[in-house]
Amino acid sequence: MSQSVMAMLKDGQQYMKTWPMRKELYAFFPECRVVAATKFAIKTMPPVALVSCALLLHNLGAEYLPQTIAIGAFFLSLPLQGLLWLGHRSDQYLPPQLKSWYQEIHAKMRTQGCNVASAKSKPKYKELAKLLKTAFNDLDSVFTKHWFN
Repeated sequence: MSQSVMAMLKDGQQYMKTWPMRKELYAFFPECRVVAATKFAIKTMPPVALVSCALLLHNLGAEYLPQTIAIGAFFLSLPLQGLLWLGHRSDQYLPPQLKSWYQEIHAKMRTQGCNVASAKSKPKYKELAKLLKTAFNDLDSVFTKHWFN
């Protein structure tokens, strides 16, 4: 179950792309908030790091270079922390309650004629993300609405 940091970052990026960002899921899964925060951090933290380092060097001078580098590294690490969390989460097995919900959704999608991969006996969060994304993309909203009431 242990992965390298690079594999976790890669899995985190894939999971972030796969996870369906739907308002129905915000109340049930922290992934929605983490994905939104990570996407925001990917866009904003590099410029924030650059500006903060430039301001510190300009105002305090080169003698504060170690502190400037630490602050820049902190801002640059924020998106990486989100990707690491997502990568770790995607590789975790579903708890029993979510596992039964996964199997129920999978069975209903099969009966509706959706083209889904075979159900896993020990599904992980990444399989749930793929299934939910397929469900929201392929099924009518009336069909998916009762899952979240």
